[in-house]
Amino acid sequence: MPQMTKKFVLTKEGLATLQQEYDQLIKVKRPQITSRIQSAREFGDLSENSEYDAAKDEQTLLEHRITQLEEVLHKAQIIQTIPKADFVVIGSTVVVEIEGQIDEFTVVGTMEADPAKKKISNESPVGIAILGAKIGEVVEVVTPIVRAKYKILQIK
Repeated sequence: MPQMTKKFVLTKEGLATLQQEYDQLIKVKRPQITSRIQSAREFGDLSENSEYDAAKDEQTLLEHRITQLEEVLHKAQIIQTIPKADFVVIGSTVVVEIEGQIDEFTVVGTMEADPAKKKISNESPVGIAILGAKIGEVVEVVTPIVRAKYKILQIK
């Protein structure tokens, strides 16, 4: 049975942001941590050297993030934004009405999702519910905590 490889859906901007983070980690952070580890080694006994332990822990986290970014960048699928789509697609900015409140957010891939910046994942309950919806349509969003109706007012 062939193994399915997960594609990471990204906008051009999202890909650029992740590429910048990757470059920063490789060119700046990795050498800084290597230098910290080398300095901490010079303090002698590594068994009781908290600076060395902290630097090694940070290095482990950094290398994990680098590996994660390499996988995402390698398997990235750039979404083509459709100018003035008639229905919600990944990359759409959507204006909705939820129980009398107006909200606006952009539907993006999971790696770009950032609710604080009004970017929701296409795999989130809201993202799943509104993908494919048209202006004027009301969709029901069900989460473990809440159930709400979203009326699509505008698609940008």
